[in-house]
Amino acid sequence: MSEGERDPARSLSVIYDGQCPFCANFMQLYRLRENVGELELIDARQAPALVRELRAMGMEINGGMVVRWRGQYHFGADGMQLLATLGADQGIFGRLNHVLFHKESSATIWYPLLSAGRRLTLRLLRRKPIA
Repeated sequence: MSEGERDPARSLSVIYDGQCPFCANFMQLYRLRENVGELELIDARQAPALVRELRAMGMEINGGMVVRWRGQYHFGADGMQLLATLGADQGIFGRLNHVLFHKESSATIWYPLLSAGRRLTLRLLRRKPIA
């Protein structure tokens, strides 16, 4: 593998809404364990072809973030659970994220609530959904 190629087994991609203040801050605060390897943050508003591809697979980016890990896609609560599993549980933010999302049962409760708050905030900020 050449230097410029990504190793899919060691890379993690997070596709999120770059205009959402919560999403952008979350990705800046988030610390991932060393076992993740490369981390690629993708603003869905800057990647329309990828957004079309995700929608064709049944993942509406306006409904949640998408995490691509080891060639598999994880959407919404499933993606947050994966990030909580891979993330460092150090510091207040890391511990809170771990508690809220490391189990499937808690992720399926908390993620929709946070997603609803995100949608409301975007409306209040007059930001349009991702086309």
